[in-house]
Amino acid sequence: MIQRMTHVRISVRDEARPSPQVLDDLRELIVALDRRVPQLERAGEVDIARDAAALRDEALRKIAVLESELKPEGAASPGAAA
Repeated sequence: MIQRMTHVRISVRDEARPSPQVLDDLRELIVALDRRVPQLERAGEVDIARDAAALRDEALRKIAVLESELKPEGAASPGAAA
């Protein structure tokens, strides 16, 4: 029996500052998900593709949060006026 995920959550270890390794792992996950080719003729593949897209979106959101946390204090955002 295949159990469908209804919610995808990526958690990061509880640290004062996140590890750059977590960012690398999330980026690697996104690359792997982007490489995957859905095989729509297989049973359950539509659900798998939808879950993979949700996981990718969550990984991108987590990367944005972690990058902002890793940014040195006082550093300007890209594109910010000087």
